[in-house]
Amino acid sequence: MADLVISVRNLTREYLMGSEVVYALRGASLDIRRNEYLAVMGPSGSGKSTLMNLIGCLDTPTSGEYWLSGQEVSRMGDDALARVRNREIGFVFQTFNLLPRATALHNVELPLVYSGVNSKERHQRAMDALDRVGLGDRVGHRPNELSGGQRQRVAIARALVNRPALLLADEPTGNLDSSTSDELMQVFHQLHDEGQTIIMVTHEPSIAAHAHRVVVLKDGRVESDRLNQGKAA
Repeated sequence: MADLVISVRNLTREYLMGSEVVYALRGASLDIRRNEYLAVMGPSGSGKSTLMNLIGCLDTPTSGEYWLSGQEVSRMGDDALARVRNREIGFVFQTFNLLPRATALHNVELPLVYSGVNSKERHQRAMDALDRVGLGDRVGHRPNELSGGQRQRVAIARALVNRPALLLADEPTGNLDSSTSDELMQVFHQLHDEGQTIIMVTHEPSIAAHAHRVVVLKDGRVESDRLNQGKAA
């Protein structure tokens, strides 16, 4: 289908730990369309981290198919995966992962440096990304001069600066208090309203309630996949 960003079919991932085989994913299947806002939930050991690593092109499956933006990435080698990851996926992590001595602007510019974008375009695109998350007036601040919520907004801007097909957020509110978490969820709502496809991993029902669709994993399989009728406005 033309509007599919992700198509996962019977994805498995097995790990050999000593003499024991650990089955992290046991045949997961999932379709995600452009501009969907999806939360992934599940208990520890359910396979959600493994699924996110595969969707994020940080790992390869043992078997099954994974298509991203029309490309079958499940059979790609490491170099090709790195190119797809840098071009198609923006990552937001729980721990922000910002350079402590760099300004917000420079932190956001970094992915463009690695992509070989010239300095003038880097500057403009980083400014635009910071404006999108409401930090246009904090471009010269370093991480220690920003609140936790503002640091995460910088991390989101950095994830957006390459204009990815997919924004992948792994427990993005895990280090934030409830009030700041609510503010950050409004940023995600705004990005979704602007057309961004978002997948968010969370163990918090109150955070998952903001998504339009919730997928729950259990024992390496998709246990449920439902539209979130009670999503926050």
